[in-house]
Amino acid sequence: MTTEARPPLDVRVLDGTRQHPPTVFDDSTLLPADRATISSLGDRVEGADLAAPPVVLPDFHHKSKMELPSSVTVATNGTIRPDLTSSSVNCGMALIAVDSEVPDEKAVDVFMRGVRERYPYPTRGHAELSRKEVVKAVRDGSGFSVDRWDAPVDDLERIEEGGRIDLERYGGIDRLRSELPGVAFQLARYRFGTVGPSNHFVELQRVEEVFDPERARRLGVTEGQLTIQYHGGGGVFTGEIGRLFFRRKDYPRQIKAVNAALKPWFHLRSARSFAQLKARLGLYFTAGCTPLDLTSDEGQRLMLATAAAMNYGFAFRTATYAALRRIASESFGGATGRLVVDSPHNSIYEEPVGSRTGVVHRHNSCRAFPASMMPPGTTFADTGQAVLLPGTHRTSSYLAVAGDSAAASLYSACHGAGTVVSDLVARGLSANDPFKRKTLRYRYDDGAPSDAWHFDDRGVNAALDVLVRNGLVKPVARMRPIAVLH
Repeated sequence: MTTEARPPLDVRVLDGTRQHPPTVFDDSTLLPADRATISSLGDRVEGADLAAPPVVLPDFHHKSKMELPSSVTVATNGTIRPDLTSSSVNCGMALIAVDSEVPDEKAVDVFMRGVRERYPYPTRGHAELSRKEVVKAVRDGSGFSVDRWDAPVDDLERIEEGGRIDLERYGGIDRLRSELPGVAFQLARYRFGTVGPSNHFVELQRVEEVFDPERARRLGVTEGQLTIQYHGGGGVFTGEIGRLFFRRKDYPRQIKAVNAALKPWFHLRSARSFAQLKARLGLYFTAGCTPLDLTSDEGQRLMLATAAAMNYGFAFRTATYAALRRIASESFGGATGRLVVDSPHNSIYEEPVGSRTGVVHRHNSCRAFPASMMPPGTTFADTGQAVLLPGTHRTSSYLAVAGDSAAASLYSACHGAGTVVSDLVARGLSANDPFKRKTLRYRYDDGAPSDAWHFDDRGVNAALDVLVRNGLVKPVARMRPIAVLH
């Protein structure tokens, strides 16, 4: 990755008959956004009260179980559309800087075994939280996990929204508790803070290059340092909430069985009139997803449930951070870990859109606020919000901060470059790492790790290049993986 000034890539606003064709951040030669996938995005947002053209970012692709393509941000003027993000909000990435150089393979093995013991898969099946603690997690977000698992309170500034959304603006915790069946809180006691085999992972890395020494210093990152990057979901509660408000494509069997009872209870039992009962039957028990006015009672109820799920997700990942920090200290000679950033990439927020406030839906894209939009007195108010761009366990990953032109992408950046890496390898445009480096790849069994030989970095660099040349992010450091559990 080079950082010299280069002309910006063409940002394409695709022509067509649609009222708001998307703004596409791609490289029309190396990384062209697929036209059929853009068309499916258009079909999904057709007729929406868009506050700005939808944004398409690098790593744009469509998973079959998702309503919306990945790497997309959509802002509406005053309606909430849960189908414009994932079925489970607050899936996210985080980076820990460890006060240690890269350890030897024996210490790496101790760390990975410690993670597997703390978060085994299959899970143990016992409750991690009491029901009262679930309510605290839903209400207090990351603050709950700071108190419960002794994570540093100073690190809350590195978590988006400080790790908590105020529920009172949408009706408060008492309304949620009165309407949501108790079984939802009971189920949320389990599998709290897990990682598990999927595209979620825990990865040990070495900082190989620093591009912006001053911002790196402020963020707590130095060349040669050990970092821990992890990708974690939002937990059981977010999955429950995400599937209560319309019929999702992604509907695991166990959640479907629970929601067969939970969904009618939640929506029909709490209806205050026959008209409201009839409206909810039409909204939540038929095909499609009707946009809800933010100021309406149903819109406030949806935002309350979404904010509560976001808070639970913040608490979930902060608990994971506290555990990883402790395991790293035990494995690497008492080394101290500090959170660099925790960033959700599936979210619904009220945010500035131009001169107005819109409802911003992100699906596998992360927020990138410039320094001027961050809380005064925080690190990000000096550096800009930190942004992670992971490659894969066979390529480098990047730490960046929001760029000066981030408003053009609705203050968003793509949450990774895995599809870009795979695509360039498949097309023969990326090859094996010429230095023959490798990652120790751990699984959720007692077997020895396997060797995952690296590719070159052309794929992740191509995705980053689009972001940098359009002023969406500024690169700070590059990390290379040495071991991964997934």
